[in-house]
Amino acid sequence: MIDTHAHIYVSEFDADRPQMMERALQAGVSRILLPGIDETSLEPMLALCRDYPAVCFPMLALHPGSVDEHALQTMDRLESRLDDPPWVAIGETGIDLYWDTKWKDLQMEVFRRHIGWARAKRLPLVIHSRNAHRELTDVLRSEQDGTLTGVFHCFGGSFEQARDILDLGFYLGIGGVVTFKNARLAKVVAQTGISRLVLETDAPYLAPDPYRGKRNEPAYLEHIVAKIAAETGHTPEEVKQATTRNAQQLFFP
Repeated sequence: MIDTHAHIYVSEFDADRPQMMERALQAGVSRILLPGIDETSLEPMLALCRDYPAVCFPMLALHPGSVDEHALQTMDRLESRLDDPPWVAIGETGIDLYWDTKWKDLQMEVFRRHIGWARAKRLPLVIHSRNAHRELTDVLRSEQDGTLTGVFHCFGGSFEQARDILDLGFYLGIGGVVTFKNARLAKVVAQTGISRLVLETDAPYLAPDPYRGKRNEPAYLEHIVAKIAAETGHTPEEVKQATTRNAQQLFFP
């Protein structure tokens, strides 16, 4: 299995990171992709990639929640790192209008700049979307020239929104929310099937049942797999194979 989105470089894992990594490997997680958030996340993320060079892989971006009045200067500095490590994606980027819309225009400007990075480096985009589906898909339609691809991370929308994303040539990142009781996402996954799904935990956030409310970690992917399998009529092994193949095609072509 490939965990396509995990923040396992953050302080929540400082006390037991080696043990957490061992649990992931024992559970069959072969690769873990680490999203960039801001400048402060870079060194912890890259240190983890150095410690686990065949398992952990980094991304580069400014998270929409980190966009503020200094965002354009931060983007300049991040852009200077584009040629450094072998980034596997530009992310996580996107638009977040959940708390307020104060930085909406600047978030959109930063997102378009990230698209430019993805196009220049031929990398996928890892997109954070919160209360911003229309804004993001409108931008992507205007920018899509047949070369852009990526994943809408932590997808939790409707089937119609899923179709918008799939029609743009993007994948759906499915995490612990699919296991939550009464989550509509399970029914959406049943409708979309597994041909364009990738797995993720978003660790340490959004742990699946039966760990909901506790710290999440990559080893818990198996619970997400089990739920997807139950909803789609596939075996867990078929889900593992399909989602791993999708992640490899997207991030390691």
